Amino acid sequence: MTFYTSLSGLQAAQTDMSVISHNLANVSTSGFKKSRSEFADVIASNLASDPLKIVGSGTVVKGNVQQFTEGNLTTTGSALDLTISGDGFFAVKTDGATAATDYTRNGSFLVDTNRNVVDAQGSMLQVYPVDSEGNPTATGTDGLMNLTLPQTSGTPKASTAVSLDVNLSSNSTVPTTTTFDRTDPTSFNNSTATTVYDANGNAETMTSYYVRQPSTGTDGSSTWQVHSYLDSQPLTVGGSADPVTLTFNAQGGLTAPTTATTYDAIQPTGATTTQALSLDFAGSTQVASAFSVASRSQDGKAAGQLSGVSVDNTGVVTASFSNGDSKKLGMVAIANFNNPTGLRQIGDSYWSATGTSGSAKLGTAGEAGFGSLMSGTLEGSNVDITEELVDLIAAQRNFQANAKALDTQSQITQTIFDIRS
Repeated sequence: MTFYTSLSGLQAAQTDMSVISHNLANVSTSGFKKSRSEFADVIASNLASDPLKIVGSGTVVKGNVQQFTEGNLTTTGSALDLTISGDGFFAVKTDGATAATDYTRNGSFLVDTNRNVVDAQGSMLQVYPVDSEGNPTATGTDGLMNLTLPQTSGTPKASTAVSLDVNLSSNSTVPTTTTFDRTDPTSFNNSTATTVYDANGNAETMTSYYVRQPSTGTDGSSTWQVHSYLDSQPLTVGGSADPVTLTFNAQGGLTAPTTATTYDAIQPTGATTTQALSLDFAGSTQVASAFSVASRSQDGKAAGQLSGVSVDNTGVVTASFSNGDSKKLGMVAIANFNNPTGLRQIGDSYWSATGTSGSAKLGTAGEAGFGSLMSGTLEGSNVDITEELVDLIAAQRNFQANAKALDTQSQITQTIFDIRS
């Protein structure tokens, strides 16, 4: 019987060392929770047994209990690195509507090729839908959805009206090259480039070239010709590519044209429809100062491209776009359990619910029973190397002691065999 008693001690010590070794192996695993082996003595007795003469039968492992103390926090600066400070787990789901929901403390998330927010294993972060104010519009397990970042925001609009207020220096001289050629800088004095948009929101460049003309009048007035192009295509009026003529009086004020010039409809490069542009120089001047652009505007716009994402302390995820739009995408769901130590470890820093843990209770950051959420930080492992090494030494000594007891019993048995022989 003593052999089995010592054997149970050896097995218990070996289990303890295995658990400690597993803890040490995951000292750098984000969101990892260490375990602790718990043991109980084994006593075989009945009503007729004398309580003063009962001898134990060894030990048994009652369980490897997970320790859900919080790990050290590391600042990363990434908005999608999330930490739950306090109780709770992130809910994640693998692809597929019928996939089971798993739970993790590892808040290291990134964006995949389909713009889903996923963890390193590709499981998608679960959130609740929200309204424009960031208030959740659904609750419970059925209300969860994948967090997906939109690529664009807003509806593109083709440019139709361009306004340029420029100052054309009165000290400018007439170009030496008399025939205008936009590839020859000696054939024009100045140029401006204005970004406009086609019907699909694609950016195009409208370039205007300014050419001073020789003075012909005696009233001090002067004229400039403006050649305009959309990318490489000349803008025309009534089918003619003749330039627009700007006339200034002796004081530098614009006297003609008095209205915007409307060009013929043109199909931008890569576009599928045509668009008509108008160009207005109403605020332009001709004074002695250097050429400058006082103001420039156009009425088109592109769809906003995703430029950033943020997560506030309530878990609301907000996307920002290049056109200045912002959109609230969802609120991070947090799960908690009546008995977290009863969760089943399934690897990859995942847990699944069991009958021992109870079903998940879902909520959001800051609610009673749920932790708070921090963005830009990661929770590390809660393994303390020094503590684990001390425990490992103790487990090793326990193993050695039980091995010595087993060896002693073997020697006693051998002695008895020797007596009989």
